[in-house]
Amino acid sequence: MAPRHVVPMTPPPAREAARTAEAAAAPALPGAVPGALPAVTLGLPAMRARMLAVLALLPAAAFLLMLLAPPLNHDVAAILNFAERWVAGERLYRDLVDVNPPLIFVLTAIPAWIARLTPLTGVQALLLCVVGLCVLAWRLTLRLRRDRAEGAVERATLDALVPLACVMVAYDAGQREHLMALFAIPYVFLAARRVEGLRTPLVLALSVTVAAALGFALKPHFLAVPLLVEALVLARRGVPALRDALPWTMAGVWLAYLALLPVVFPEYLGHVVPLVVGYYLDSQGIGLFDVLLTDELGPAALALACLATALPWRGAGMPARLLACVALGGLLSAWVQHKGWGYHVIPALMTLPLVAGLLAARWLDRALAPGRAAEAAPALALGAALLLALVQAREASPWLQIRYEGSPVGELSRVLKREVAGERLLVLAPDIWPVYPALNYARVRSTLRTMNLWLLVGAYPDCPEGAPRYRESWEMSRPEFLVYRTVAEDFARAPPAGVLVAKRSGIPRCGAEEFDPVEYFSRHPAFEATWRRYTRIVHLDAYRLYLRED
Repeated sequence: MAPRHVVPMTPPPAREAARTAEAAAAPALPGAVPGALPAVTLGLPAMRARMLAVLALLPAAAFLLMLLAPPLNHDVAAILNFAERWVAGERLYRDLVDVNPPLIFVLTAIPAWIARLTPLTGVQALLLCVVGLCVLAWRLTLRLRRDRAEGAVERATLDALVPLACVMVAYDAGQREHLMALFAIPYVFLAARRVEGLRTPLVLALSVTVAAALGFALKPHFLAVPLLVEALVLARRGVPALRDALPWTMAGVWLAYLALLPVVFPEYLGHVVPLVVGYYLDSQGIGLFDVLLTDELGPAALALACLATALPWRGAGMPARLLACVALGGLLSAWVQHKGWGYHVIPALMTLPLVAGLLAARWLDRALAPGRAAEAAPALALGAALLLALVQAREASPWLQIRYEGSPVGELSRVLKREVAGERLLVLAPDIWPVYPALNYARVRSTLRTMNLWLLVGAYPDCPEGAPRYRESWEMSRPEFLVYRTVAEDFARAPPAGVLVAKRSGIPRCGAEEFDPVEYFSRHPAFEATWRRYTRIVHLDAYRLYLRED
């Protein structure tokens, strides 16, 4: 007879299915692998895992505070000043002449309108928008990762590094390179899903695609990024990739933008582009070989070359390879611009740490036992975030913000707030920094039709032998005469509250003769007559502020 109280034996497959069901029903912990045993059974208390996950976000929080603290990036501030003038009624590319294509002004007009319609200042509205874009890029990336097969260390590492990558540029936040890279990151994870055959909700896919298309359209050089990414997608998927509607949607956004340019901004193509070609492209540029040896581009290119050696590894994964395409495209863009400016390598700085983190995390997920990987993941992610923060602190240290009050920007801001706050100001200087963001903080509107005297600097690149210090009006090129005439006529028609003159003109000294902007423009009768009303002078280290005496 069969013994009583016999416990039925569960077949091994059934036991495994029951264990999997229990694991799936257990609360998910940061860094947990879908389907794995709960972290508590692996010896990692839930509280410790959550605490480590929160600590891994603290570096991102620290860089966010640096992003919000003054000073605002000078280029971003200059574009904001132009956008506010545009919103106030001045005409872009006629009254406001700049080399940037119109899309960045269209986007920056959003915070300009917010400032116009709310109690917020322009700087506050812009920072609010930039932080909102950082959060949006982070959340889109999270949604695209939600149902991907990620190891415990990989998931925890991305949870810590993606938000840090979005804000770690700190002072350079809001630069066009930063905005492009922000939406290149979710675009990469969408491309990875396409390669892996994962279905993505249509609204999510279109949102990421359109945002990335706008980011890549900010500069023509940025198109290298989607070309490299889509080339890799095509190489992995083959002909079916050509039937994917998303890259064609992106191309449609670019074509629509190009089609609108001659209709909405005809002055840009007919008036500004010739100025860019003639006076800007070679200004402050260095050789295409020399730029590879700069402190900015050289280390980034070397880091990409080192990481590229690990990308053929089978376990590298598509996101790492696609992020490397973004880094390479960003470096190509920086190289083509051949300026050697630090913010040009922002796309590489934001994506290379993600590539390195992904490669290390995926290797650890394979090297460690599943239980050990899940247990160690939060601590490893925290270590990766701290390491990246320490490395990036060299480029974006908090000292710039801490020393703001004693900096040239802080000093100029205080003087402008005291003397001409909320007024109009003629700026005769070759500088963007520190004029911007000092004008923004004082809520002063520049009356110069260009952001600085770059056209005048381009007109006097050297000292021709025997030539007079200043050309006569009939000897001037059309761009130089435009500056000479408009500055004088605008100055006489509506005299501003003050004139800020740089002690350094940015134009080469010819023998004993300095280039004096006031002397140069005073040759115009309208300027000379109006200039007599400016008698009070405030001396600063690098500037003289002349105030109108009514």
